[in-house]
Amino acid sequence: MMDNDTRKDIPTLQWFPGHMKKAQRLIEENLKLVDVVIELLDARIPASSANPMLAEIIKDKPRMIALNKADLADSRSTKEWLDYFRGQGIMAVAIDSVKGKGMKQLVRAAEELARPKTEKFVSKGAKARAARCMILGIPNVGKSSLINRLAGAVKAKAANQPGVTRAKQWIKIGSNLDLLDTPGILWPKFEDQTVGLKLAFTGAINDDIYDREQVTALLLASLRQNYPERLVERFKFKGEMPTDGLELLEAVGRKRGCLVKGGIVDLEKAQNIVLNEFRAGKLGLVTLDGVPVDMAEQQEEEKNIE
Repeated sequence: MMDNDTRKDIPTLQWFPGHMKKAQRLIEENLKLVDVVIELLDARIPASSANPMLAEIIKDKPRMIALNKADLADSRSTKEWLDYFRGQGIMAVAIDSVKGKGMKQLVRAAEELARPKTEKFVSKGAKARAARCMILGIPNVGKSSLINRLAGAVKAKAANQPGVTRAKQWIKIGSNLDLLDTPGILWPKFEDQTVGLKLAFTGAINDDIYDREQVTALLLASLRQNYPERLVERFKFKGEMPTDGLELLEAVGRKRGCLVKGGIVDLEKAQNIVLNEFRAGKLGLVTLDGVPVDMAEQQEEEKNIE
């Protein structure tokens, strides 16, 4: 959550490279080949990392949601998001593709969703085949790492840079599941600029296209508002922390010795520290998107009734 003053300072972020339009066409052309769509979201930003174009693209194709990087997210918030999706009738699981947590649950869920289609083939006299799934998600959400974990080998090219996977790849997962990997796609325009900002925080948008100093300051301001104890613990603040994001960035730089001649803070070095440590989970388990208020209230009422 961000206050009104912070929202005024949010930069305009747009990123829709040509290869992403090509990726969209690739998805639309190959959708008929799969039984199930697995939408991979970042557990730290489940709403901001959900591509609103996908619902229109996949239409009535069975889909499930996998909240990846759950090891970096607030576990309570992750549970709330899983309940939210399941309450909408969407199968959802939390996973950590790097450590392999939730892999069996993910595969079982995908096979279950595909079963009506695969059993239909057999009932018509066709030879039984593996369930076919398409993994979709924005850049740098962890698709390649997930496939590599499922396949047990480096099958898909993985990198900590958005937009690395460019062409479709079929990858066999055991005898019951085939995965079609596709490039990550963002959307042409962020209607809510806080969405673009959160994508920048997590590295889904290329760091070279925005003002890193401004974005890093806004990240610190958000953490100061929602997770102040994490900043105190990580950067050893004593007493009252600055409320302004840029002042916080300078304070972090001083704490970490990012000084140049004259005792001036090297802001670029300080930015790198903050962004890298946030993305690696060193600032603690953080979720920046909250479940929609109306749904959260409904879930709380249902718990009280029970």
